[in-house]
Amino acid sequence: MRNRRMTQRAAAIAACALTAVTALSACGSSGPDNQLTWFINPDGGGADPKGGGQAQLAAQCTAASNGDYAIKVEILPNSASDQRQQVLRRLAAADSSMDLMSLDPVFVAEFAEPGYLAPVPAQYEQTFVADAVNPIVESSRWKDKLVGAPMWANTQLLWYRKSVAQAAGLDMTKPVTWDQIIAAAQSQKKLIGVQARLYEGYMVWINALIEGAGGHVITANPDNAKTMELGLSSEAGRQAATVIKKVADTGVGGPAVGSTNETTSLDFFLAEDTSGFMLNWPYVWAATAKANPGMVSDIGYTRYPQTVAGEDSKPPLGGIVLGVNAASTKKDKAWKALQCLTSAESQKTYMLGTGNPAARKSVYDDAKVKEMFPMADLIRTSLDDGAPRPLTQYYGDVSTAIQKTYSPPNSVDPGSTGRAAEELIKAVLKGEALL
Repeated sequence: MRNRRMTQRAAAIAACALTAVTALSACGSSGPDNQLTWFINPDGGGADPKGGGQAQLAAQCTAASNGDYAIKVEILPNSASDQRQQVLRRLAAADSSMDLMSLDPVFVAEFAEPGYLAPVPAQYEQTFVADAVNPIVESSRWKDKLVGAPMWANTQLLWYRKSVAQAAGLDMTKPVTWDQIIAAAQSQKKLIGVQARLYEGYMVWINALIEGAGGHVITANPDNAKTMELGLSSEAGRQAATVIKKVADTGVGGPAVGSTNETTSLDFFLAEDTSGFMLNWPYVWAATAKANPGMVSDIGYTRYPQTVAGEDSKPPLGGIVLGVNAASTKKDKAWKALQCLTSAESQKTYMLGTGNPAARKSVYDDAKVKEMFPMADLIRTSLDDGAPRPLTQYYGDVSTAIQKTYSPPNSVDPGSTGRAAEELIKAVLKGEALL
């Protein structure tokens, strides 16, 4: 592992030199004394200080600081994997030009393990986690240390056309199972929007199915490559694989289920007479109202489907955690900025501006939020009851191996795919295989 980390660091330094040539912030150049550079994920607001996204929060918090700090934003790539690569390269190169960063919760452990993320000072800990949903708080910790501040939390809901569910005889006021919605889609000749392309969205689905069956992808020793124990071949893993195979084999995932992502799922759902059900994030509510206002009255929403009848589902968890670069020379100002960026008022502004759910529970009681999101209470409950993806510094290897083994969806075999994924993960962690 030591040689591997040294190789990563060397590659990161070379990559940082390259990004400097390509007009991004130069490695080691931290700008004016009061300037903080925040690398943000694309959120629809772009770099527009009035766009409703993270750039707007940066502008508002800059103004509120009265000159103490000024936040400049740099936008990361669209893909979560590409975001990880760019941030990791800068962190490994001790690039002090990056002060703050927006992180997918699954990358927190990987970045914290080698000491790339500055631990949250004790005086800020309660401020950052107060009133936040527990799964996103736990995803902001590594080895009992808080290393990030929850900014927003995300979860998937089951979206459906009321007319389709009614025609299929489904009572959507009660919990529904994957078997039920698959049967309903078949009976009405409709599609179910899922995410099964070879990318992180597929891992989100696989993990939620396993968690919903009472299992875990990693069952023990997540921080030890030699002794890590996996649950993909367990009974819960088999039940999860059975759902994926059924979606693929019955055709309800669409003719190209192995190429679906959030966007294609939404496109199917918006198409007339195509889709009856969809698993997707809350942003789709505003997107649907904008794209097809006449369709809104026929749209229903409920909790993520059960993998096993009678067992509570474990909705997926996503979102963004804000971290501070350990190499930043302006950490004191960075922590002050995070207080503003993650406040309840900032999270409310962000949720109303982008449709991305807040991490703080109190935001869901706001009248404007309830008006814009009639499913606000469902989102909050789903976040509280949700299950994060595995928290491990080896997450990149684990996720990539699983995606590879479970692709394409129609090749999934409940009797063997989980075991094959476990074997690949163990071989990769031992340095015996490459992804």
